[in-house]
Amino acid sequence: MQFEQYVAALQQVKTLSPERERALWQAYKEEGQSEARRLLIESYQPLVFKQAVPYRNLQNIMDIVQEGTIGLIEAVESYDPQRGVAFSLFAVHRIRGRMLNYLHKEGRVDVACMDERPADGGLTLKENLMDLSPSVTEQAESNELAARLHQAMERLPARERAVLESMYMQSEEAGDVAAGLQVSKSHIYRLQKNGIRRVRGMLSRFMQHW
Repeated sequence: MQFEQYVAALQQVKTLSPERERALWQAYKEEGQSEARRLLIESYQPLVFKQAVPYRNLQNIMDIVQEGTIGLIEAVESYDPQRGVAFSLFAVHRIRGRMLNYLHKEGRVDVACMDERPADGGLTLKENLMDLSPSVTEQAESNELAARLHQAMERLPARERAVLESMYMQSEEAGDVAAGLQVSKSHIYRLQKNGIRRVRGMLSRFMQHW
């Protein structure tokens, strides 16, 4: 299927009413109905499309969509409706995570994401990682740091990596990240601090020469 065909197929997807969605979750989670599972995955496919839009000009866009769909399926299977978190907030992290992991492996993640400022106005990821030592030219610095940063991020615990990717690469606010991961906001800040500390440690030998 081509991306244009995929977009056309999405036009046929109908938004579920809150009552209908609750009934489907009940049918799937409590009764194990596979048809309810299928309908939930189908109805939330536009969420995958929304996350894939920034990559629509890449040749492997449908591979990215497929990875996002796997993330959506994983989210449907692990979601607990009783916890009161909107499924869209819960699922978006699985979807983005799958897409970003794929893009990391393909070497297609834009290094400019390091310069994006979080929605809460905090420091960028590069500002958090860099010290005040002299640097080489900005382009060489960004390229080299990006390569090493991606390697370091892959070695982080899953939740710390998800928090850093969400807050710095996707510019999400801490509250939204907390809701998606079903933890408190203070826990998100702890994960953020720990993740940055680990990455700084992994990059310390490289960065001391700047």
